[in-house]
Amino acid sequence: MKEKSLREEALAYHAKGRPGKIEVIPTKETSNQRDLSLAYSPGVADPCLAIAKKLDDVYRYTAKGNLVAVISNGTAVLGLGDIGPEASKPVMEGKGLLFKIYADIDCFDLELNTKDVDEFVKTVKILEPTFGGINLEDISAPECFEIEERLKKELNIPVMHDDQHGTAIISAAALLNALELVEKDIDKVRIVVNGAGASAISCTRLYVLLGAKKNNIFMFDSKGLIHPDRNNLDGKKSEFVNSSVPASTTLKQIIEGADVFIGLSKGDILSQSMVRTMADNCIIFAMANPYPEIGYDDAKTARPDCIMATGRSDFPNQVNNVLGFPYIFRGALDVRASEINEDMKLAAVHALADLAKKTVPDIVNLAYNDQNLKFGKDYIIPKPVDPRLITEVAPAVARAAMDSGVASYPIKDWDAYEVELSKRLGMDSTLSQVLETKARQDLQTVVFADAENSTVLKAVMQVLEEGIAKPILLGNRATIEAIIEEFDLKLPGVPIIDPSQPAGDDEQKTLEHYSNLFFEKRKRKGTTIPEATDLMRNRNYYGAMMVETNAADAMISGLSRKYPDTVRPALQIIGARENVSKVASVHIAMTKAGPLFLADTTVNHHLSAGDIADITELVAEQVRTFNIEPKIALVTYSNFGSVPKGESAVLMREATAILHQRHPDWIIDGEMQAHMAFNTELLKELHPFSKLTGHRANTLIFPNLSSANIVYNLLGEVFSMPIIGPILLGLKKPVHVLQLGASVRQILDMVAIAAVHAQENKKKGRD
Repeated sequence: MKEKSLREEALAYHAKGRPGKIEVIPTKETSNQRDLSLAYSPGVADPCLAIAKKLDDVYRYTAKGNLVAVISNGTAVLGLGDIGPEASKPVMEGKGLLFKIYADIDCFDLELNTKDVDEFVKTVKILEPTFGGINLEDISAPECFEIEERLKKELNIPVMHDDQHGTAIISAAALLNALELVEKDIDKVRIVVNGAGASAISCTRLYVLLGAKKNNIFMFDSKGLIHPDRNNLDGKKSEFVNSSVPASTTLKQIIEGADVFIGLSKGDILSQSMVRTMADNCIIFAMANPYPEIGYDDAKTARPDCIMATGRSDFPNQVNNVLGFPYIFRGALDVRASEINEDMKLAAVHALADLAKKTVPDIVNLAYNDQNLKFGKDYIIPKPVDPRLITEVAPAVARAAMDSGVASYPIKDWDAYEVELSKRLGMDSTLSQVLETKARQDLQTVVFADAENSTVLKAVMQVLEEGIAKPILLGNRATIEAIIEEFDLKLPGVPIIDPSQPAGDDEQKTLEHYSNLFFEKRKRKGTTIPEATDLMRNRNYYGAMMVETNAADAMISGLSRKYPDTVRPALQIIGARENVSKVASVHIAMTKAGPLFLADTTVNHHLSAGDIADITELVAEQVRTFNIEPKIALVTYSNFGSVPKGESAVLMREATAILHQRHPDWIIDGEMQAHMAFNTELLKELHPFSKLTGHRANTLIFPNLSSANIVYNLLGEVFSMPIIGPILLGLKKPVHVLQLGASVRQILDMVAIAAVHAQENKKKGRD
C-alpha cells in the first residue's frame, strides 16, 4: 500500500510543471541587445579565437571546468536491471541533481543506446571537449570494467564509474574506523565478501590497497565461493580466488570466526545464528538495498558487540555514495585533473575517516535530536547532512591529484579555496533535511485543524511515511474520508475528530471540558458559556485547546483560512510566553548562500522602535534554535542617517540603538538599505564602523509588515526561491499557520518546525 502511494507520488513529482528534475539557466546578463551581442554574435568570436589559440582557455571562457557528464546505457539501473537508456534517464537526471545540490557541479545526462563497448567508448571519447569530467553510471558488469579502463586511458579528463568506486570509498572509510575501534589490523582480519559484481570487486580492490591480504579474503557470488577450481568465473572475479579452503565451502561455514562481513548482494542471506559464530567485535556491513543481508536490529540482537553498517538512512552508519562522488569530482575539477586515480580515491577514504573523528558540528547534532554524536561504534562515517564534507573531501582529493602529478591547475591558496567551497552552496543549506531528521528522533503529536483539504491530507500521508510526527485530523469525517478515498491516500490509524459533531460520549465530554476551560479564560472578556461552546466547535479553537491541554504537542492550520482567523484562537487560548510583548512571525528564504530569515512578515502592522527591538530578539532566538549565529540588519531606505527625518529611517535607527544597548556583542546594525546588508565590500568602504562589517547578513528586520510581506512573496514567486514559513514566534506552545496555497513540501517543512519547537518546549519545561 505504501509502495503504491509512493509510486504515484513519484510519477506526479517527475511530471509536474516542467517535466524532469533539471534545467539549463543562463549565468550571464541577457537583458538587452548589448548583452546578447556579447553572449553570441559578434562578441562570442573573441573567446572562440582565444581558445583556438590556447586550448586551456576553454576553462576560462566556458562552463567546461564545472561540467560533468552523467552517462549510462541503462543496462544495470538501480535494482531494476537492464531497462534501457530511456528508462534510465530519471536516474541520470537525479544523479545530476545530487551533483548540483551537494557540490555545485553542473551536469548533462547522456543516455546511450548501445551495449557495444567499442561504440560506447567511441561516443564518450568524441564528447571529451565538452566536459570537465565523466561519471559513468548503471552499466552492467563486466562491460563496465572495460569501459572505464579504456576511457581512463584514452581521455584526458577524470572518469569514474560511481557504482564501482562510490561504495568502495565510503565503505573503506567506515572499515578503517571500525577496525580502529575494535583494535584489529586490516592485514590480519578475515574478510568475507558476499557479492561479486562491480561494486564488490571495487570495494575489495580498495581494501587490498589499504592493506587487506588477498589470502584473508573470501568472496562469494550466486554460485558459491570464488575458487580457482571453478570454470565459470566471468569478469574480474578471478582476482579474488582463494584456494585455502575447498571450493564447496559455504557462506555459513566460512563466516565462522570471520572478523568482517561485506554484503553487496541481496537481502536476508545472513542469519542471526551465522552472525553469532563470527569473531569477537565483528564488523558487519550489510549494504544491499532496500533490504540488507541482515537487518540492523537482528544483527545487534545476535551480537551486541558488533559494528553494523547498512545502506539505509534509518539506522546508524549509513554507507551512502553521496558522501563521496560530489566532492571527489569537485576536487578533481578544481585542479583540472586528467584522471581520478587510486591516490585520489585513497585521499577521499582517509578524509572521510578522519572527519568522523572530529567534533561533530551543532547543526549535525541538531539533526539527530541534539545527540552528542561522537566517534564510536554507532558513528564510524560522517552524516550526509554534515556541511564540512565539501571542505574536507574536495581539498584532500585536489591535493592528491597535485601530489600524484595529474593536476594541471594546482591550488596555491588553500585557505581561499576552502572559503570558495563554503560559498558554493552555503554551509547551512541543509536546514530542511536537518529539521526533518531531528523531528524523527522524538515524534510529536501534531493536530491538523484544516484537514478537509486534499493538499493537507497528502502532506499528512508523507508525514506518516517519513516518520516526522504523529498526526491528528480535525474536520468533517465524511468529507475527510471522501478525500482519502478519492486520492487513494493511506492514513492508517490517524484519528479524525469533528468538533462540530462529536462522536460518542468521550468526544462530547471533551468538547464540554474545552468549552469550560475557554470560558474560564475569557469570562471577563465578554465571553459567555454558549459562546464558548460555539467557538469550541470551530476547528482552530478546538485544535488550540488540544495543544493547551497537551492532547497534542503542536497545531498546523490556515491553508484555506485567513491568517487572523487562525492566529486569534491561539492567542486567546495559548497566549504569549512570559516576557514576550509581541508575538511575531518569520519566513525563511532558502538562498544559495544559506537560510535568510525575514521578519515580521504576517502579524504586526504598526510598530514602535521598542516593538521592533523585541521582535528582533524573538527572531534571533529562533535563528539560534537552528544552530546558526544571527547576523542581523535592520533595513529601510536610509543608510546610517542619510535620510535624517524619514519615518521608517528614524524608527529603525531608534530600534538599532535599543538593541545595541541591550546586546552590545551581537552582530547587528541599521538603519541600512537592503543591498548594504549583503555587499560586504561596499559596507566596509562606506561604513567601516558598522557592526556588520565583514559579515553577510542572514536576518533582515523590516520597519513594517507590508515591506516584509512583499519581500518574501517576491523571493518565492519571482525568483522561485524555496520559502519556509510563516513561523509564529513567542507563543507558549507551537501553533503554525500555513500560507494560502502552501504546497505539500511547504507543509512538511512547517510540520518539522512545529515538531522541533514542541521538542524544545518539553526540554525547557513549557508543557
